[in-house]
Amino acid sequence: MAGIRLHQIGQPGAQPSAATFEQPFEMLTACHERVDRMLRLLDRLCQHLGAKGLDEQAAQAARDVMRYFDLAAPDHHEDEERHVFPRLLAGNDENVKTVVRRLQQDHRDMTANWVEAREVLRRLSEGSAPTWTGLSEADRATLARFAGLYADHIRAEEDVVYPAASALIDAPELQRMGTEMAARRTARP
Repeated sequence: MAGIRLHQIGQPGAQPSAATFEQPFEMLTACHERVDRMLRLLDRLCQHLGAKGLDEQAAQAARDVMRYFDLAAPDHHEDEERHVFPRLLAGNDENVKTVVRRLQQDHRDMTANWVEAREVLRRLSEGSAPTWTGLSEADRATLARFAGLYADHIRAEEDVVYPAASALIDAPELQRMGTEMAARRTARP
C-alpha cells in the first residue's frame, strides 16, 4: 500500500456526471457504484491497519466511510422504500414481492449492523482504537458482516427490482420521483 492514499477512491456522496435526478434509476445504480467504492475503501483500510497500524491516513479513511454511510446510504434506502418498493408490493408478481420483502429486511439489517460498524470506525477516526492495528478480531468481524450485506442485495435490486419497477413507472411519475429525491437531499441543513 506504499504510496497509495486510502481515500483516493472517491468522495462520499459525489455524483458521477452521467447520472442525474432526471434519471432516478440511473442515480440509484450510480449510488450502488459508490457503495462498492466505499466498501473497497473499507477493505483497504483494514489491510492498511494490518500493515501500517493506525495512522492519520487510516483515520481519514474511517471518516470517509462513516460520512458516506451516515448520509448517502440512508438517502438511497429511503429512495427505494418510498418510490420503488411500494409499486412492486402493490403489483401481482409474487416472486418480485418476495425479493422486495427480503430487500426491506436487508435495509433493516444494514441499519442495525451500521450502528456497530460505525462505532468501530468512530474509534479509528478518533485514534482511540484498542490495538496498534486499530482492529480486534471482533472489530474485523463486525466490519466484514456489515460489508457482506451488500453484494446480493445490490444484485437483486439491479437484476430484478429496478427493471420491474422501471416497467411500471411512467414518465411523469419518474419525474416526480427524481424531483422528490433531489429535494430531500437539498433540504438538509
